[in-house]
Amino acid sequence: MKDRIEIVASGFGGQGVVRLGQILGEAGVKEGLRVTMLKSHGTEMRGGYVRSQVVLAKKVVDSPMCESPDYFIALTSAAYNRFKHTVPEDGLILYDPAFVEEIDNTLPCKQKPLPAKQLAMDHFGKVIFSNSIALGAMAKILENYLKKEIVLESILEILPKFKQENEAAFNVGFDYIASLTRANSMTALTGDERLVVD
Repeated sequence: MKDRIEIVASGFGGQGVVRLGQILGEAGVKEGLRVTMLKSHGTEMRGGYVRSQVVLAKKVVDSPMCESPDYFIALTSAAYNRFKHTVPEDGLILYDPAFVEEIDNTLPCKQKPLPAKQLAMDHFGKVIFSNSIALGAMAKILENYLKKEIVLESILEILPKFKQENEAAFNVGFDYIASLTRANSMTALTGDERLVVD
């Protein structure tokens, strides 16, 4: 069993990177896991560099740093290029093709597009719901570690506005990844291990 899951999300200020980390961390706490979450950002804040690092573990977390992330959510080209080499061979990079235009095909890890911005515009006409779409996608990917309903519950607690739209956006992201899984285009994406809480 894997004792520790590392998740990194990075983009620019205003994309909800920190909230994404907080919500996944909150869901981990509700599941009874040990959780740490770190955030860092440039002095520009909105529009500047932002990163969140989340560790989900069944035992005490000895280090909150994500040096070899299992999952990396890249929301800008700068973020992608900065952290792409930290993802190991068995890891996964999810990137939004609206912001990450050029992919490094020499990387040993899996890489999959998540068009969160486009899906948000198509379904809601507003980019602000991209974050909930990304969380829905992560909920599907992490469903062997975090229950879907727990992640959704955490979203609705931490994002009190637009609850109906955020729930719908969450389901759009979840269903998008589910459809790829059914099409066998993301083989072994979620794995078959689950963190077991003592």
